[in-house]
Amino acid sequence: MITSKLTAQSQISVPAEVRRKLGVGPGAVLAWETRGDEVTVRRVGKFSSHDLHAALFPISPKKATLAQMKSALRERARRQHARD
Repeated sequence: MITSKLTAQSQISVPAEVRRKLGVGPGAVLAWETRGDEVTVRRVGKFSSHDLHAALFPISPKKATLAQMKSALRERARRQHARD
């Protein structure tokens, strides 16, 4: 088991083994999720294909093909970065 100590300012150091596993370094943003008495820590910006699908196709119960997902990502980026 890997442990770390909470400081008086409620800060912790992320152990080196955990930093390597998450691929994080100085300035990285971590997300903390609580479920009951368990806490999950993950690097922000790492999403699964399921997360992307849910974000791109929230209403449709059918599965999207890779081509549909790529098309939707291109369209969303086009709209997000369009100049007025």
